[in-house]
Amino acid sequence: MSKPASAAPEDPAAAVPASECSLRTRLMHIGSAPFDADGVAPVSLPPMRASTVRFADLAALENAQRRKAAGERAVTYGRSGMDTHRALEDAFMVMEGGSYCVLAPSGLAALTLVFFTLLGAGDHALVVDTVYGPVRHFDNVLLKKLGVEITYFTPGVDDLESLIRPNTRLLYLESPGSLLLRMLDLPALAAIGHRHGLLVAADNTWGSGHAYHPLALGADISMVAGTKYVGGHSDLMLGAVVTRDAALGDRLSRTQYALGYALSADDAWLALRGLRTLPLRMTEQAHSALRICEFLAARPETRAIYHPAWPGDAGHALWQRDASGSNGLLSVAFNLSHDAGRRFVDALTLFGIGFSWGGFESLVQWVEPSLAALQSDGAVLPGDTLIRLQIGLEEVDDLIADLGRALDEAGTV
Repeated sequence: MSKPASAAPEDPAAAVPASECSLRTRLMHIGSAPFDADGVAPVSLPPMRASTVRFADLAALENAQRRKAAGERAVTYGRSGMDTHRALEDAFMVMEGGSYCVLAPSGLAALTLVFFTLLGAGDHALVVDTVYGPVRHFDNVLLKKLGVEITYFTPGVDDLESLIRPNTRLLYLESPGSLLLRMLDLPALAAIGHRHGLLVAADNTWGSGHAYHPLALGADISMVAGTKYVGGHSDLMLGAVVTRDAALGDRLSRTQYALGYALSADDAWLALRGLRTLPLRMTEQAHSALRICEFLAARPETRAIYHPAWPGDAGHALWQRDASGSNGLLSVAFNLSHDAGRRFVDALTLFGIGFSWGGFESLVQWVEPSLAALQSDGAVLPGDTLIRLQIGLEEVDDLIADLGRALDEAGTV
């Protein structure tokens, strides 16, 4: 676990007060390599790989153990990571506005780390129904077996307070949600949770520390799948859990150690590399996504567009109030039959078929009707074909042309 530390002397941004330094600027300098005795350094901190860590004597080992027990940055074994990992933890704390960070080997591992830390046998949690799909699988395969009960709820439809029980411990949110990108009134939901003594955790993979900040909006814990926009190149797996609370940070760290979670130094280094361009990539992809929304809104096959930065989205006002940016992820409900929807996906040439997002490349996901049906607020009609699009860094006019041609082909038999 990492906790706040004063800026290192070798950090070029350290001479400028944080209040005068933008996130974009700070991300350019976090993880810079320190100068050696001759005043020479590479730009980026090299990946520091280690399994075994050596100590000069027993006193040095015992000192490291004491510091680690106190929550300081002390390494006793390579699984907890070395300097490369510490730099990445620093970056997540800066982006998320947190004070403590724990890394995990995937986004899902970060989410499960939170559940394992905060819940035990006999406990109950409230989980928003638009949660990332694998969380439901985790619930069915493991949490039920461990005696943990989950209730899924729809904000704005269900009375949240009436669902809280004496054994409810956690309010688990994701804003925007995974499939329909539904914006939540996170401050209002967090206030309800805190009024009843619940901890509030929020999956912030969509915002990734750039476009949305759950901790500032009232959440106790923010999780990010760095696999997506942080990495940015579809070549690594990474998760991070960030909090401002020392006690929570300690609990998360102990659970991480107990589970044996470890992130490779190479993946940490790749994530640091990706962070340098994250603001530029997300801004460009967000701009292209709005162009795509404009195009799709004019197509007769389109029934609804789900993208919080799109003025026609039901959550647009919340996005304007709470978000600081957007990205390239959107979903579309088409008036297409099952077969026509599949023809549309197969006809695309610039969109790869895949489940992830946040990379440089455009992707398309044909959403299984059973998954679309989980959106219990009725936003997805039974006859809809739900398509999720990840808009990459290709020329947006080329993407629009590809979408138009594929829609034309889908309508022909």
